[in-house]
Amino acid sequence: MRFKDYYETLGVARTATDAEIKSSFRKLARKHHPDMVPESGKAGAEERFKEINEAYEVLSDPEKRKRYDTLGADWDRQGGAPGQGAGYGGWSGGGSSDFEFEGTGFSDFFERFFGGSQQGFYPGGGGGGGAATSRKGGDVEADLLVSLEDSLHGSTRELSLKRPGTAGGAKSFEVRIPAGVREGQRLRVAGQGNPGRAGAPAGDLYLRVRLARHPDFRVEGSDLYYDLNLAPWDAVLGTVIKVPVLGSRVSLKIPPGTSAGTQLRLRGHGLPKKGGERGDLYTSIQIQVPTQISAEEREHWEALARISQFTPEP
Repeated sequence: MRFKDYYETLGVARTATDAEIKSSFRKLARKHHPDMVPESGKAGAEERFKEINEAYEVLSDPEKRKRYDTLGADWDRQGGAPGQGAGYGGWSGGGSSDFEFEGTGFSDFFERFFGGSQQGFYPGGGGGGGAATSRKGGDVEADLLVSLEDSLHGSTRELSLKRPGTAGGAKSFEVRIPAGVREGQRLRVAGQGNPGRAGAPAGDLYLRVRLARHPDFRVEGSDLYYDLNLAPWDAVLGTVIKVPVLGSRVSLKIPPGTSAGTQLRLRGHGLPKKGGERGDLYTSIQIQVPTQISAEEREHWEALARISQFTPEP
C-alpha cells in the first residue's frame, strides 16, 4: 500500500489555509473533470479527478486533516489507524486493509485510514474447535465514490474484491448505481461478503455512497447550489448569462437591481427525487468588483459616484 501525499496532490503546502485548499481543489477539479476534457483524455482525467476528490475529502475536513498530519513517517508501521476501535474509520477487531477493493474510487490508503470499511464478525469470534456450525457469513462494508453525473443518470460500476486468506486473484462483479442515489446511502450487493460456514450462504457487501465533490455545485438533498459571480453593472442593469448545469449550460435571466446574496432558481436542474422528478438548481449571486482599473475607468466610476443617488443601507 502506497502512502498518499494529499498536499502534493492538491499542490498546496502543509500549512495551507482552508481557503487555499478549497481554491486549489476547485481549480484542479474543473481542469480534470471528465466532462471538461476531450474524449481521448477522459480515462486519465477520471482517475486524476478521483485522486483530487480523495485528497480534498481528507484535507477539507478538520478532523481528518488532523489525523492525516499525525500519521508521520512511520505510518506504514502502525498496527492500525490511530484510534482504531474508537470510531476512527476502522473496525473493532479488524482492519480495512484485510480486504482489497478496486473500482470504489478510493485508494487502499484512504480505505485503511479514513474510509468506512468494516467487516461483520461471527458471534464468539467465528473460530475455535469442535464441529462446524452452519452460520451465514459476515457482511462487509466499504465506501463508494459516486459522481453527481452518475447520481443523475444512474450507472454501473465494475468492482473487484480480494478477501483475506483466499487463494487466487480478486473476484470481479458489477454494481448498479441507481439514479438519485444520495450521500450516505448504502447499496447492497448480495452474496459478496464473507463466506458462510458449513454450507450457509455468504454475507453481503454494503457500499456506502460518498458523492464526489464537484468544482461548481454544492449538494443539499436533491437540490444543487451554484455561486454565480456577477460584475456590478450586470447586477444593476440586468443581463442574461449562461450558467452550468449538470451536463450542459443554460441561460439565466438576471433581473435589474439584483443584490448580492440573491438566490435565483432553475427548476428541474437538480438531482432526481423519488418518483422521477428532479430537484432544483439555486444560483447564489456574488458581486465581484474590479481590483485594478484604468485611468479612463476611474474617471467613469468617479463620475458615477458624483451623480448617483444611491445610498447603501446600514
